Amino acid sequence: MFMEQAETGNLQTLLSLIGAGLDEYLKFEHPDALHPGNNWREYLDRPLPQQGVGIEQVTQDLLSQIIPNGSPVPRPGFSSFITTGSTSASTLASTAASIASPQRYMHTAFNFLEELSLQWLAEMCGIGGMQGVYSSGGSVANLVALGGARQSAFEKIGHDPAADGVNQRVSVYASEECHHTIQRSCGILGIGRHALRMIACDQKGRMQVDALKRAIAEDQAAGRLPMAIVANAGTTNTGAIDPLQALGEIAVEHSIWFHVDGAYGLPGILDEQISPLFQGLELADSVIVDPHKWLGASVGVAATFVRDRQILYRAFTQEPADYLEGSVEHGDQSAPAIEHSLDDFGIPYFDFGVELSSPCRGVVVWALIREIGVHGMRERVKRHNAMARYLAHYAKGHPNLEVLSEPTLSICCFRYVSPDISDLDQFNQRLHRRLVRENQYMPSTTRVKGRLALRPCFVGARANQSQVDGLLEAVLRIGRGLESES
Repeated sequence: MFMEQAETGNLQTLLSLIGAGLDEYLKFEHPDALHPGNNWREYLDRPLPQQGVGIEQVTQDLLSQIIPNGSPVPRPGFSSFITTGSTSASTLASTAASIASPQRYMHTAFNFLEELSLQWLAEMCGIGGMQGVYSSGGSVANLVALGGARQSAFEKIGHDPAADGVNQRVSVYASEECHHTIQRSCGILGIGRHALRMIACDQKGRMQVDALKRAIAEDQAAGRLPMAIVANAGTTNTGAIDPLQALGEIAVEHSIWFHVDGAYGLPGILDEQISPLFQGLELADSVIVDPHKWLGASVGVAATFVRDRQILYRAFTQEPADYLEGSVEHGDQSAPAIEHSLDDFGIPYFDFGVELSSPCRGVVVWALIREIGVHGMRERVKRHNAMARYLAHYAKGHPNLEVLSEPTLSICCFRYVSPDISDLDQFNQRLHRRLVRENQYMPSTTRVKGRLALRPCFVGARANQSQVDGLLEAVLRIGRGLESES
C-alpha cells in the first residue's frame, strides 16, 4: 500500500526512463492505438483508486500502456491537420518550465524569456516592433486580437466596450476561406456571429478586394460600424495568402483595424520565393502565429502581436484582487528596489489576454529558436514548401493524378483520377481511409471548388522528401487497387 509522503522519487532516473520510452516511440515501429490486440483500454479502465501505487508503477504504466498507444500526429508521414509532434528542444523546455516555473509570472528567467522570445519571434516573422502575448492556440490568439479590434473601433466613437458593453452593430470582414474560429470569436466578444461578413475569394482562394470594398460601403450606408478586416497569411484549406497590401490600404483608408491570421503561414515569410506575398504586413494592427505548428513547439503555444499592447490592456484588464495585488510590492512607489522574484509580477500578461494562470510558453519558443536559429527555421520552411511544389509538379505529369490547388506554402491539394471512375469524390474518400489505416502517410481531405481533395500539409520538423515519395507511391498503389476491385 502506498501512503502519501513528501515526494522523494529520483527525478533524473524517472525522466531517463520516460526519455528512453519516448525515443522508442519515435522509431514509429508501433501499431496504431486501435490496432487489433491492443488491450490498453482494458488495463487503464479501473475504478477510482483509493490507495496509490507509487511513482514507479505510474512510470511503468506510462512506458508500457500509454506512450506506445499515443497519437499518430508526431509521425513524419502525418500531414493531416496543421499540427505536429513536439521537437526535443520544445519537450525539454516545457518539462523544465513545468517544474521550475509553473506560472509565467514573477521576476524569473522564465518571465524574462516570455518577453525576449516574443521579440525574437516578431523579428523572425517580419513584424519586429510589435508587442505580443502568448496563449493556448490560434483560436484564443484570434480572440485576443479581435478583442483589441473591438476596443479600438468603439473607442474611436467615444465608447468603452470592455467596461460598458457593445452599444452598436458592427461588421467584421473575412474571406470565405477564413478559419471558423473567427466567427466564434465574434460570438464570444458579444458582437454576434452574424457580424462576420464573408467576402468572396478568387480562383486562388484569396479575398477579392473589390468585394470587400462593396461590403464596407454597404455597411457604412446602413449605419454599421466596420470593426476589423481579417486577412489570411496562409489559409488552413489551401495555404492561400490574401492580398495583404491591398487589404491593408483599404483598412488604413477607412480607419479599420487590420488583422492578419498567420497562425499557420506566417513563418512562410522566411522562404525568399514567396516572401513578396507578405508585403503589406507592416500595415497590420494585429498578427497571430502558432509556434506549435511550423516551429515545432508542443501544442498549446500561440502568439498575438499588436502595435500597442495597451489596447489589449484596456480590452482585457481584470479588476484588482487583494490576494494578488496585496501579495507583491508592484506599484508601491515607497517600496524598496526589487530584491526578490516575488516582489513583482513582472510583465502582467494576465491583463493582455484571457488567461490568468498560464504555463511558461516563452521558454519553449526561446529554446526552438536558440537551437537552430533563423537559418534553421528558414531551411525547414523552404524544405516543406519545396515538398508541396514537388508533389504538385509530379501530379501534373501523372495521368492518374490531378492538382486541384497550386501550392503557395506547404499544402498541396490533389486527387487520384481515372476515366473509369464515375464518382471521383467517393473514390478518393475511400482511398483516403485506406491510406490512413496503413498508418504511414496520413493527409486530410478538403474540398476545393466543391471537389474532394487529398490535402497533405507538410509542417513536421521530422518530415522530409521521403514522405512525399512515399505518399505518392501509396496513393497510386491504393488507387489502382480500388480500380481493380470495381
